[in-house]
Amino acid sequence: MTVKRPVSGSLAWAFFSIIVLSVLTSTIALLTLASSQRDAEAINIAGSLRMQSYRLGYEMQRSSPSLTEHRAAWQQTLSAPALQKLNRWYVPEDVKHRYQQLHLGWQEMDARVASGDTAWYRNNIEGFVGRIDAFVLALQHYTEHKIQLVILMSLAGGVGILLLTVMTLRRIRRQVVVPLNHLVAASERIERRQFDTPAPDTALPNELGQLSRAFNHMSGELHSLYRSLEDSVAEKTLHLNEAHQQLEMLFKCSQALNTGQIDSHCFRHILQIVHEYTQMNYLELRTSDDWHLCEGTLSQHAEMQSLPVLMQDTLYGELRWQNEAGLVPLPLMKSVATMLGRGLYFNQAQKHYQQLLLMEERATIARELHDSLAQVLSYLRIQLALLKRAIPEENAPAQTIITDFSRELNNAWHQLRELLTTFRLTLNHANLPAALQETLDGLQSQTQAKLHLDCRLSSLALDAQKQVHLLQIVREAVLNAIKHAQAGEITVSCLTSVDGTHTVTIRDNGIGIGEASEPPGHYGLNIMRERAERLGGTLQFSQPQNGGTQVSVTFPSPASPAGK
Repeated sequence: MTVKRPVSGSLAWAFFSIIVLSVLTSTIALLTLASSQRDAEAINIAGSLRMQSYRLGYEMQRSSPSLTEHRAAWQQTLSAPALQKLNRWYVPEDVKHRYQQLHLGWQEMDARVASGDTAWYRNNIEGFVGRIDAFVLALQHYTEHKIQLVILMSLAGGVGILLLTVMTLRRIRRQVVVPLNHLVAASERIERRQFDTPAPDTALPNELGQLSRAFNHMSGELHSLYRSLEDSVAEKTLHLNEAHQQLEMLFKCSQALNTGQIDSHCFRHILQIVHEYTQMNYLELRTSDDWHLCEGTLSQHAEMQSLPVLMQDTLYGELRWQNEAGLVPLPLMKSVATMLGRGLYFNQAQKHYQQLLLMEERATIARELHDSLAQVLSYLRIQLALLKRAIPEENAPAQTIITDFSRELNNAWHQLRELLTTFRLTLNHANLPAALQETLDGLQSQTQAKLHLDCRLSSLALDAQKQVHLLQIVREAVLNAIKHAQAGEITVSCLTSVDGTHTVTIRDNGIGIGEASEPPGHYGLNIMRERAERLGGTLQFSQPQNGGTQVSVTFPSPASPAGK
């Protein structure tokens, strides 16, 4: 509601009027006084013209040589700066007129003095001096008038300020002091819970009137507020319980991530906790590497909401949900998305750390093999070559034994080199697609064939140990294709079926494989099968209809651990 006449505005207007009146009175007085600063000088200068006029007549009679000098002095006195101020607009017309007449009279007198007309000058000097006296008297009256004006303006300003002060104090008492006293009395009655005595002065057009009306309205509402206080407390208690349940849910989600190994079971457990608490229809987590976890039933008609799963400005996936019963608090889902992002970040960090530990262990084994078994095999090869030279060619049985021994020793040497190469495999990425791409990039320099990768398998599907086994299988299969298939293209694809089964396929367009077996002394295929068994799956070799060879590794998703 707009106040018609605010108290602050009325007071400000009264004080402003007092200030303006004071400033106006003082300004006029100061200006008048300032204009009177040289009035006494002007009167003295004008009075000195009489004496100078008589002196000119005396010097004319004596024919004094100083006459010309005194004529110039008389003219200079008449044009003095104090008299020049009389030409301003605020000077009365009478003063200006007498000053102009004095100028005209002096022109005639000066001409007579210059011609030496002493008789004429003597006859007219009294009239000219009378003009000077009249001019001096006009200046005196002008100065007195200004002093009277200052006195009148000061009196009028003082009376006006006094009247405005009295009227302002009276208005303050009537529109401020008395209504405030009434409001104090009404507030004391409200303190005693007497809500039936309203405050008066509601008709005032200022803030006190509006305050009185608001005060009366407040006293009428207090009783109903007392009655609704218990309902408000119950509602706040309900909100606190909801907040407590949300905190409890977030604590359980945090506990689900507080494990030694963060894997897909942890994230599924978090989705189960959130789904159970919110009673939403559908909840889904999609990671950036196509891993998909969901709880509930997807509806084709309900609106799908989503939030990005971020950690340190890195997008790790998307959290999506449907809720037909009611709205789930968005800040709660943002907290869940943040927690999932932190979990995915730590999952990759853990996996990368485990890979580093595994690579370090394998590198240690490779160094031990190289420093022990590889040195022994090298020494045996050298000694066998010396032995072959020492035995005559005619000793056929001995040469045959040496040849067989050399072949098997060479096979053992090559197998050891392959084993050392396998053990020295390095991984710089915890992300499975990136690790596969890094492996293929390392093999591309060994062949003219084009190596392609299509990986739709999430890193969450494998831990660090199993990811190394899968990388070794892929690497061994691609190396076999490079060495034996004579292929132009080699494609590695990783897919996950609807039932959660993962399939990794290595396919080439080469000459095709015969029997999926190895010659004696070679163990590459057997090691691949053993690695597939470590994944809980199987390794298969096949020949597609359009030619080439296809190696398939099929393994299931890891089982949920107990208690999850």
